[in-house]
Amino acid sequence: MADYVKFSLTAELKEKQKNILAKLKRSGKIRIGTNEVTKAIERGTAKLVIIAEDVQPAEIVMHLPLICKEKNVPFSYSETRKSLGEDVGITVSTAAIAIVEEGDAKKDIEDFAKKLKQIV
Repeated sequence: MADYVKFSLTAELKEKQKNILAKLKRSGKIRIGTNEVTKAIERGTAKLVIIAEDVQPAEIVMHLPLICKEKNVPFSYSETRKSLGEDVGITVSTAAIAIVEEGDAKKDIEDFAKKLKQIV
């Protein structure tokens, strides 16, 4: 596990996260990439941030959990950059994504965020 990974998800939460990302493909808006995610968090538009666990060098995403906590934005982890990209419907891998408009997944994201707060 990388230095910036603060907790690991249970199998149930991993499945919930996949379902949320599947719903976001159909409706919703995301920001892709570390720079876009950082801007979304700082502007207060991010509803949920998901960070890949296999980013090298780790310094690329190491600041994201810190600013998420500072801005009170729930964050989670994905096992790989490739799987994170595939889950949101893009053909390339990505280090991080931020959900800025929930679409059909609004209730699911709120429930997921409450469960994440219990872990953190």
